[in-house]
Amino acid sequence: MANPHDTATPPRRRRSDARRSIDAILNAARIVLGERPDATMEDIAATAGVTRQTVYAHFPSRDALIAALVETAAAEYATLLDDADLDTAPPADALAQFLSAGWRFLGRYPLLLNAGAAQIPRPHSDPHDTAPPRLERLIQRGQHTGDFDPSLPAAWLAAAILGLQHTAAAQVATGHLTTHEAEALCLESTLRLCGGQARRRGLS
Repeated sequence: MANPHDTATPPRRRRSDARRSIDAILNAARIVLGERPDATMEDIAATAGVTRQTVYAHFPSRDALIAALVETAAAEYATLLDDADLDTAPPADALAQFLSAGWRFLGRYPLLLNAGAAQIPRPHSDPHDTAPPRLERLIQRGQHTGDFDPSLPAAWLAAAILGLQHTAAAQVATGHLTTHEAEALCLESTLRLCGGQARRRGLS
């Protein structure tokens, strides 16, 4: 008589298959919800190439799926910022690299720019919590080195810069600016906010 354990799917394989399904569902949610924030679980399942039942097996509700997607986005954003050399590059260069990381992130997760983003379930790890302290620390470093104007609080400048980048990205989404124009204007405006552009002109 055959041992039933000989034909059963090994636990490691089951975990691997489940991980692939979860990754496919999250990637489908990123794409579909970025294009259509009101997309259904059925829409996401179809894009992921799985059944609706499979989606619900991993994510019991639409809010649970979106919360998991936001956590995934936060982890990706943190990695982008880790790779941006924010703590050692010259402050103006680091600021440009911070913005560049933000553009790459927003390009992958346009859902977070949607007008209804405030209603997105907030998980434990949120991209909106990832960037501000790093940007504030970068601005403080630039203020201490004299690269940035120290007359305004770093926390205020960080909030203003993030808001500016979101506004610039929204201008791209509505067709008012090209991505290249928005990135250039955002960087120039950010340097002006921090006093970096004015300082460079004064030294030239």
